[in-house]
Order: sequence, then C-alpha cells, then structure tokens
Amino acid sequence: MAKTIPFWSAGVEGALSLTFDDNAPSQLANALPCLDDHGLTGTFYVNPGRRPDWERQIPRWQQAAAQGHELGNHTNRHPCSCNFGFHPTYCLEKLSLTDIETTIDEAEADLDQLFPQQKGKRSFCYPCYQSYVGTGVERQSYVPVVARRFRAARGGGERPNNPHIIDLTYTWAWAVEGHSAEQMIAYVDKAVGQGLWAIICMHGVGGDHLAIETKALEGLARHLEKNNAKIWTAPLIEIADFILKRRQELKHDAQSPGH
Repeated sequence: MAKTIPFWSAGVEGALSLTFDDNAPSQLANALPCLDDHGLTGTFYVNPGRRPDWERQIPRWQQAAAQGHELGNHTNRHPCSCNFGFHPTYCLEKLSLTDIETTIDEAEADLDQLFPQQKGKRSFCYPCYQSYVGTGVERQSYVPVVARRFRAARGGGERPNNPHIIDLTYTWAWAVEGHSAEQMIAYVDKAVGQGLWAIICMHGVGGDHLAIETKALEGLARHLEKNNAKIWTAPLIEIADFILKRRQELKHDAQSPGH
C-alpha cells in the first residue's frame, strides 16, 4: 500500500468495524448499551425469524437502527457446512445457488419492512464465514450472488483489510471469542498503525454462544472512545461506502494531468 497517499480523512489513521452475528440476546443486554455509552456504532447481522424470541427483539433492534447501528443481512436460515451437523439436509454441500438467493432475499424483505431507513444501505454477512454451495467439481462460490445484491459483505479472515484492494463483497473479519480487551486493542492498534481497516466479529457478549466477556468489550470501547480522532469506528456499510468513494477519487487523481 502506498503510504505516501493518504487514504482516510484528515487525522484518521485507520478504521474499525465492530460486528455482531446471530442477534444473540446478550447483544441487546450487553453489547448495545456498551457501544451507546461510549458513542460507538456497530453492525449487527441478524437472522429475521430464526430465533423463537425474534418477535420480542424487534422493537429493541428498531431502536438500535434509529441510533445509527447497522442491521445487516445474515440470511433467515443461516446455512453452514453439513460438516457442522446443524441440519441434516439444509446445509451448504446440499444447497443450490437458488436456495442461497431465497434465504438472502427473504431476510432482506423482512429487514426492508422492519428497518426501512436502511433499505439499500446495509451489508451482508456469510453464515459461518462460508461462501459456497455444493461439493467437488460442482462446488460454486455464492459471492457473485451476494455481489449482485450488496456492495459490501463480511466473511472471515485473520488479517485486517487493505482499503485499496480488498474485495468489498468478501471482507475479512477476526473472530474474537474468548479474547481479552488487551488482545483486541493490540490487533486494532496494529491495523490502524498500518492504515488498514480492521473488522472484529463477535457473537455472544457476556453470555450466549462463542462469547467474549462484557468487560473485554468495555475495555475495547473505552480505548476506541479515547482514540476516536485517529481510529474511525463505524458500521461496516459506512466504511465500505467511504472506501468506494475514496477509490474513485484516487483513480481520478491518478488519471489527472501531472500524475
């Protein structure tokens, strides 16, 4: 990455998106209050109708959307590899691209109805970080299915994202279950110091599955609030849209006379 060309806005050294999957109850109980207390906004990838408590959750998620948090599409059936054993037949090796389109589009219709202010302004998240259907020579990526519907999507990956070159329809996110505030802060600070976009993936916060402790998120949030001049923390779609615009600006500048 060319360090001589500033990518981010003045004073900003790098970016961070805090993302949360599966609309776990502990996100409403612990994560949202933490972010709100520290003036931070995140992205919450939900599965409309999948959990039995979904209907009860809706008013709180609508409040979160009104406060600037992104409510992203995580499908309504959360298809993952058959190898997990979550479902005997509705699993990626046995699904078609049409099946994927259906679970994405049904979720999107629900999200458009429940969060109309975010219609056309939300990103997608690949369940279990997986982006394929089928097996062997018939295995196919469903990234193109997502790319036709969303300008940004989140997968999994251990490294931060280079804003100049990352495929925005499969960005990388670090899953932090069991990690401490210190570990997350070190990861974010290293990424920001390199001018990159870090994305952190969380599930449960102080409870539920694949959890981190609430105090770990609190520690990270305090650090982000204290350093908000140089670390731009924002929902995934917001940073992705900035990147798309900035890439066009840099391309235009490179093509201008004198470059």
